[in-house]
Amino acid sequence: MPDEALLRWCERVGIACAYDDIWGQRHEVPEAGLRAVLGEFGVESPDAPSLAQAEADDWRVAMPPVVALAAEAPRFELIVRVPAALSWLRWTLHEEGGAQHTGETEAAACDELAQASVAGRAMRALRLAIERPLPAGYHRFALHPEGLDGASCEALLVAAPPHCYRPDSLHGDGRVWGPAVQLYALRSERNWGMGDFGDLSVLVETFAERGAGIVGLNPLHALFPHNPAHASPYSPSSRSQLNVLYLDVEALEDFRECEPEQRRVREAAFQQRLARLRAAEQVDYAGVAAAKFEVLERLYAHFRERHLHTASARGRAFRTFQAERGPALRWHASFEALQARFHGADSAVWGWPVWPPEYRDAQAPAVQRFQAEHAERIEYFEYLQWQADLQLGAIARRCRERGVAVGLYLDLAVSVDRAGSDAWAHDALYARGASVGAPPDEFNPNGQDWGLPPLRPDRLAEERCRFFIDTLRACMRHAGALRIDHVMGLMRLYWVPGGHDAREGAYVRYPLPELMAIVTLESERNRCMVTTRCALHWRATSCSRTGCCTSSAARTARSSPRRPTRTRRWWP
Repeated sequence: MPDEALLRWCERVGIACAYDDIWGQRHEVPEAGLRAVLGEFGVESPDAPSLAQAEADDWRVAMPPVVALAAEAPRFELIVRVPAALSWLRWTLHEEGGAQHTGETEAAACDELAQASVAGRAMRALRLAIERPLPAGYHRFALHPEGLDGASCEALLVAAPPHCYRPDSLHGDGRVWGPAVQLYALRSERNWGMGDFGDLSVLVETFAERGAGIVGLNPLHALFPHNPAHASPYSPSSRSQLNVLYLDVEALEDFRECEPEQRRVREAAFQQRLARLRAAEQVDYAGVAAAKFEVLERLYAHFRERHLHTASARGRAFRTFQAERGPALRWHASFEALQARFHGADSAVWGWPVWPPEYRDAQAPAVQRFQAEHAERIEYFEYLQWQADLQLGAIARRCRERGVAVGLYLDLAVSVDRAGSDAWAHDALYARGASVGAPPDEFNPNGQDWGLPPLRPDRLAEERCRFFIDTLRACMRHAGALRIDHVMGLMRLYWVPGGHDAREGAYVRYPLPELMAIVTLESERNRCMVTTRCALHWRATSCSRTGCCTSSAARTARSSPRRPTRTRRWWP
């Protein structure tokens, strides 16, 4: 039986010490598993003295970093921790739209929730009520630091609407139907050996003519150009960037402008190469990648000479794209350039964990020097993302023009490959030694280890969920609907610690109200429906801020659009 200090440590960081299996049997997590998962939170000695110090440190944080609120509610409340001697709470509220409000509240007027003595100083936890409605958005609330001794005294307020966006076509008894496809598996007489955005455009036109209202797709996340055989869309390099192998090369504006490249592609030898790729029984990822990148490299050189060097309209559009996509794009492109360099020198270099040590930190001076010295190479990978974004965006617009009610139904994977760009650029946010998985059930009595690193909920909150917000926005950019894979991960994920059997894992709690508030807000802002999937049922949902998702009468049809559907309710 784990000791009291260990159990309290687990409660403090959100580790469940037991779970009920699919048969309703209670399972206590082995002590070794609990200690290993705690180690992923940096807790190496979960004893009473370390717990006492951590609990004392908690009182030095005046407010939680992120707070979920109901938009337009007449008032909101915050839990604050302040010295007991503090008589007035002075605060400033910065609304996202620019409005600023200041005020002060007498401490004696607040409900007292707890007391503590920290380093000989009396502290109190109070419920601070602010009588002011907030519009939907991200707002900042700051306590004035006087008397707080340097405590963290700012919170992000996520004021969320009551539910996610729902298209007009799904109001009331509205329903839509459409195909769910694996884009890479589409065949055509014109693609280069795997389905691409050109094929997707044709598919949209074909189903739009038949009255479809939605087109479902596998995740389109960025994979690994240096290793095309690493093809699982659920183990991506980055969830905020696109898989550039889906580019329709011949549809690029630069291909239409570049006559020498058109002649090369029309040559008999190259056409025979493409014919072999199209005729292959299975997708030859390596062959497709070799053909596409060979041409794309030359098209980028053409683009630099014709447009970037002359600051043409297209060159300026690319610069705008770079600025809009910001650091996320630059880090991903830097990762691609670095990985290509190190893998080219040694094919055993499978990802950033085995790069030279000075490059493993995305903020390191060596990385900054590389970015300065290889700007053109990094911009090549940014160019590929730009072209992929243009082609996918054009398809999304075509959906709207053709009356496809929902549009593209995209997929957000549960996590990323630990060797990829997201894990490199945001290393501190991930639990390096753990993997997402599942406990034993009727499908797999030994449990499952999916090999993907989970996000650390404590670090996610500390950086005010910026990474989660940016990932959602990127995935919703051209989506009419977004499926969040393993949506229960907004509430809890099963962590399997490194070196342990999947049966020794534990569930870790995530900040559900805050994450649901962000999902709801981004859904409304991006006019993107949010969906979940359970078993064989694909269901459109309306996520409430409090964590309840109720299925609507919409789903994608796997066969006939006339096939009756069942609506089901999901409760976290």
